[in-house]
Amino acid sequence: MPPDLPATPPATRTLPDYGVPAGQALPRVRAFADALTLRRTVREFSDRPIPDGVLREALRAAASAPSGANRQPWRFVVVTDPELKRRLRVAAEAEERVFYERRAPEEWLAALAPLGTDASKPFLDTAPAVIVVFEVHRGPRSPRPYYVKESVGIAVGFLLAALHQAGLATLTHTPSPMRFLNELLDRPPEERGNLIIPVGYPAVGARVPAIDRKSPDEVVVWR
Repeated sequence: MPPDLPATPPATRTLPDYGVPAGQALPRVRAFADALTLRRTVREFSDRPIPDGVLREALRAAASAPSGANRQPWRFVVVTDPELKRRLRVAAEAEERVFYERRAPEEWLAALAPLGTDASKPFLDTAPAVIVVFEVHRGPRSPRPYYVKESVGIAVGFLLAALHQAGLATLTHTPSPMRFLNELLDRPPEERGNLIIPVGYPAVGARVPAIDRKSPDEVVVWR
């Protein structure tokens, strides 16, 4: 037997029944799609508290995502302490200033211009919670993972969808580099920053860029 195959079949269990009657399939997926098409990236947050339990349930949804070899290579650090959020903002803005002033090529800055982004990130301490997503790589407490970025990306998609279903706004923030997050949040070196996600309710009168999404006909190919 080849050495990379298990000597015995893997343990299995019966698939839970989550079937949907055929007559309900289309209306259910349409309602879900209708809800998600309303989701927008928000940069103006209220400090209104998030109801108890909502973040935990959204993270439970995220943690159910598929992953390469079932390694589940993600860590979610939920930051709600005001002082820690303030320090997070200070550190992230320092990286962003360098990005906008020296690192970003003109083409990238031109692409960002319609979105109105800059080095100022007030949402990091205004939003009542900030979820910092880490990729977990091989280390003394973790085995070698596979398809890390793909797996974490799927989990984040689950998380954003769940938070939107709860009526919460989100933003995906990616300062680069993100090594400052390890020291700030006391995370081991095998964990690498992937995303910073402020979570909360939009501020009253919050505005978003007037942009259009591509239609399904532009991005889907049927064969």
